[in-house]
Amino acid sequence: MTEITHPHACQGLDHDLSRRQALAILGGAAGTGIGGLLDPTIAAEVKRKQKQVLFIWLDGAMSQLETWDPKPGTEFGGPFRAIPTAIPGVRFGELVPATAGIADKLTVIRCMSTKDENHSTGVPRIQRGDPKNRGVTYPFLGSAITKLLGPPDNHLPPYMHIKPGRGGYMWKDAGFLGPRYGALGLGDGKPPIHIRRPESLNKQRVTVRDQLRQQANRRFTTGRLDRFISAYDYSFDMARQLTRRQDLFDPTTLPASDIQRYGRHPLGRHLLQARRLLEAGVQFVKVTSYHWDTHGDNFNMHRVMVPQVDRPFAALINDLETRGLLENTLVVLMSEFGRTPKINSRCGRDHWPEAWSVMLAGSGLKPGLIAGSTTANGAFCQDAEYDIGHLFHTIFRCLGLDAKTTQYVNNGQPLPIAHEEMDVIKEVLA
Repeated sequence: MTEITHPHACQGLDHDLSRRQALAILGGAAGTGIGGLLDPTIAAEVKRKQKQVLFIWLDGAMSQLETWDPKPGTEFGGPFRAIPTAIPGVRFGELVPATAGIADKLTVIRCMSTKDENHSTGVPRIQRGDPKNRGVTYPFLGSAITKLLGPPDNHLPPYMHIKPGRGGYMWKDAGFLGPRYGALGLGDGKPPIHIRRPESLNKQRVTVRDQLRQQANRRFTTGRLDRFISAYDYSFDMARQLTRRQDLFDPTTLPASDIQRYGRHPLGRHLLQARRLLEAGVQFVKVTSYHWDTHGDNFNMHRVMVPQVDRPFAALINDLETRGLLENTLVVLMSEFGRTPKINSRCGRDHWPEAWSVMLAGSGLKPGLIAGSTTANGAFCQDAEYDIGHLFHTIFRCLGLDAKTTQYVNNGQPLPIAHEEMDVIKEVLA
């Protein structure tokens, strides 16, 4: 059984590499990091095979019945039609025509059943994978991936979260892993404040100030637990690295055609920003969209909001494929649950964890696959039911990790990385 006590130095090696090459990589990585390998060909290959994740979170829950699992003409179907997709015999809702056109590149799980209908408990449960309670706070998926795979040696924050509103360092995501594995939040996709050095502050003065800061931190840590101080140092170093990559946050360098394809609304801009971060090598990019909790006026709200997902999501998948990134990038589009089949008195749909859908694409998956099904009226799963633990096992497997044999170790306590009583969703794996 593999114990994760520190990041792997060489995650994601190509199986076609020879044993001698692999040993050379391991030896080089141990001393200098992947970027310092002597053989540039092997270094380039390892970099190319580095796994990445794009996690798109629609907070509040988008309706599966208006998107990936329509039931037109049934008692709960609603007013929208179902349209053909690029997968013969499979239909999506008419609000997602662009995604329907690339369905052959996607993997949809239509039989998620997670049993938690509250936002306050459902959101953390879904994003942590709900392993058995061990008396500790588990990390969110982005922090888990950063720890388990080990960050790439590209001097970029490995876990970045694009979200509306304010940004900042989101250390709570890391749970028991410690603040070091938190997310760098980009409020509205913008870089951390003060990323640009004032003209009055030259490089020499910056160096002196940084040395004083480090000295003060060393004094402060004496006799204290330093996990938060270490996290501060890490976040400071990451922000400093970003001063050298200000191009990642300059919208004027984006082609006008890309801006048009993705859309000027927040989610479109944020998914385009996510593509840029993935291209730069950021390991885990999370994009959050809010206001999907449609207890009232569900159909008009979805008519307005769903196209803001449909067009940029389809553009993103096409772009990742064209740029050769989709093969090694896992894309996850999901919420904390689905919406009720029953339409309430306010023409809304309420919370429904019993039967809903998750959209996936990319690394380790069978494209053009619909896994599972729901009953004719969409109320319940037809046969198989998959909880979030199954999904986490599957995500880890797509990234080259076996959640049955890989463990965290927290203060000497071995902890599973996914729910022990669940397993991968085999039918979706390539």
